[in-house]
Amino acid sequence: MSKRVVITGLGVISPNAMNIPDFLHAIQNGVSGIKFMPEYERLKFNCQVSGSPEFQLSDLKDYLSETSLYGLKGKGIGFGVKAALDAWTDAGNQIINEETLWDTGCIFGSSVADTDVIKTAITRVDAGESKKLGSRVVEQIMNSGVTAYISGRLGLGNKIISNSSACATGTQAVLMGYEYIKYGIAKRMVVGSSEYVDAYVFGAFDSMRVLSRKHNNEPEKASRPMSMTAGGFVPGSGAGALVLEDLDYALARGAKIYAEVLGANNNSGGQRSGGTMTAPGPVGVVKCIQDAMADAGITGDQVDLVSGHLTATIADKLEIQNWAEALGRSGADFPMTNSLKSMIGHCLSAAGSIEAVAAVLQIEHNFVHPNINLEDPNPEIIDLVTANNLPTIMVNKEVNIVAKANFGFGDINCCIIISKYK
Repeated sequence: MSKRVVITGLGVISPNAMNIPDFLHAIQNGVSGIKFMPEYERLKFNCQVSGSPEFQLSDLKDYLSETSLYGLKGKGIGFGVKAALDAWTDAGNQIINEETLWDTGCIFGSSVADTDVIKTAITRVDAGESKKLGSRVVEQIMNSGVTAYISGRLGLGNKIISNSSACATGTQAVLMGYEYIKYGIAKRMVVGSSEYVDAYVFGAFDSMRVLSRKHNNEPEKASRPMSMTAGGFVPGSGAGALVLEDLDYALARGAKIYAEVLGANNNSGGQRSGGTMTAPGPVGVVKCIQDAMADAGITGDQVDLVSGHLTATIADKLEIQNWAEALGRSGADFPMTNSLKSMIGHCLSAAGSIEAVAAVLQIEHNFVHPNINLEDPNPEIIDLVTANNLPTIMVNKEVNIVAKANFGFGDINCCIIISKYK
């Protein structure tokens, strides 16, 4: 028999907040975390703004032992560790150093290892100084570094997986954890994703000419999903984490339950029928959303909120068209829709997990967060979604079911359906 899967813990490192209470306040009030980056001006990037969390590795002194923290240089790992451990304790769990938790696993993803750590390694090797690298470099440049740190700190003994599917990574991690619990492989999973966008990753995207470049002097206005004046996305960094549990397991230990994962789907359009390395194909997107709803046992008319990918590129209008077809709804009947990227930018692999945390908070507190910078919605989007369903200020509204989707390079699609726990 399949199990019901509930969400019992949340953690976040976001450009606009470093913990769940501050994140809740930020998304309710449309607080932007996007800032001007003098370094990017010096490097002559076209885009000189970024969503960069106010985070230092020294913030982990209460999370990691002095030995583990010593020599740690990778911020992506740091983001993930803090978010995951915050989610763990938010779920009412203790960190026990002597015990292996065989019923609990971790799926945490990222796109690339921290390239500034890799640069240090390359520089020293090229200089004939490889002996000076020390013993901590390998664990920080391997993609599985973040899961290794998290699972080692918490003593997790079930499935330990580092997934990577570009911008679909975060939602895919939630889906994988959900499936392991649903089919009885694990009782509890720590899931999420992290990303540190340093100058090397940022520069690669800047060279593609897909980033916002018209608001370097007004960084808070730079990320403009669904807007007629959207000029590209703003890269961001951070991490989101959730604790998923078998419902019976959570009830037995008296856990607080935030919400339930009703269903999910992950597919690929195969880079056919309009899908490419960098753009999702509509056939795959529509199928992914519809298959997620089928797994959840719901229909399109039951969705209260669409938490879209919506990156502030030309793809926004195509995404809305896909949602309209998948849900069978348009005009005034279209669900309320928002994009967290208007406040924090596009956190790449971390986008889906941070946005999933935001989705859970909207269910828990009955509101829809605003789309900031949406003074001039794209008319082709308004033709499918009335302006009233694209809120620019917080709307107090009962939210029972959220459809959350992200789409990654390689034509990878992932959609999760989250609901109130009943």
